[in-house]
Amino acid sequence: MNPASLRWKIAALVTLAATVVAAVVGLLVHRATWQRALDLGQAQAEVALEQSLAAGTAEDVVPLAELPADLADRLRPGRRVVWYGLDHRDEPWMWAVQPYGGDEVRSVRIAMGSELLGLQALDRNMAKAGLLALAGVVPLAVLAAELPNRRLRRVAQTARRIAGGDLVARTDARGRDEIARISAAVDSMAASLQHRLLAEQRFTADVAHDLRTPLMGLVAVVELLDEGEVTDLVRDRVRVLRALVEDLLEVSRLDAGAEVAERVRVPLAGLAAESASRVGVEARVLADGDPVAETDPRRLDRILANLVLNAHRHGAAPVEIAVGDHVVEVRDRGPGFPPELLADGPRRFRTGAAERGRGHGLGLTIAAGQARVIGAELTLSNAPDGGAVAVLRLPAS
Repeated sequence: MNPASLRWKIAALVTLAATVVAAVVGLLVHRATWQRALDLGQAQAEVALEQSLAAGTAEDVVPLAELPADLADRLRPGRRVVWYGLDHRDEPWMWAVQPYGGDEVRSVRIAMGSELLGLQALDRNMAKAGLLALAGVVPLAVLAAELPNRRLRRVAQTARRIAGGDLVARTDARGRDEIARISAAVDSMAASLQHRLLAEQRFTADVAHDLRTPLMGLVAVVELLDEGEVTDLVRDRVRVLRALVEDLLEVSRLDAGAEVAERVRVPLAGLAAESASRVGVEARVLADGDPVAETDPRRLDRILANLVLNAHRHGAAPVEIAVGDHVVEVRDRGPGFPPELLADGPRRFRTGAAERGRGHGLGLTIAAGQARVIGAELTLSNAPDGGAVAVLRLPAS
């Protein structure tokens, strides 16, 4: 029942158009009917005047002063006047008058009251018929507008599904009108996005798998090097490269939808502390009681580890983890998330503003993907007093 809906706008437009047509037709019928009544009254008055002149009766001869003032002003010597107007009792008459001599005229008149009453009755009947027609047209207009409105809602729903990541959604456009063209454009856009995303996913997976085998060999070779400063530097870079490849593999698995959560009861405060400790980040855990949630502990640990590492690398100390009922919040005191990240969400290989440090942009991407696997909602924002805030809301059941 949204008044701004296209259905009601179409119904209002049809109602307005029908009202205007009914009013114009009614006005034309009114004027034509009344003009016909005036023509008939004029003809009858002229005939009556001719008969009075032929009969020469004196009863039709009246003083000029008895005529209505408007009629008397129209009289000219030797000129016949046929005039419609009201008498002194406001009754409608059609006069036919001819000067008779001196201050007297020969006058006959035809009563127009019945014609006027008939015209008023006609107007009432036309108004009733117009209202009855509108009462039938408006529901039909609403029903007729519902079909294109329903098609547009289906297109909007499909567009929202595509925006939400369901690139296989289609509108199944039919017809040759503008709505069908919009539907076809949405389907074409979804197919193009799906093709590009699948190509990107295949590229990520292929690169990660192709790098994994030589990387394992490189890790084994590095372990055989003699101890020293150069060896430590090489081992550190190899560990970074190995972590990147593992992240790429995880992203490819998340993109493929092959991940399934295994849910158990997990103490959130303890898991948060363990996640921060495992990645070597000093973070303060603030727990409201001892909250417990039923979720996948391995995936939740992966999410919190990435959020804490992101806060540590790109933000500023202190890093805080606030744990509540099915809610975990990770906050730092840095410059906050860049506007484009808040607007578009995490994107791989994009770290946002330079002041947030360096990285591959995979941490938040993995956190968001794992959150979808466990059915959680990850929200990124900036605190009013500064700092980035990541809020993970776990499902209640």
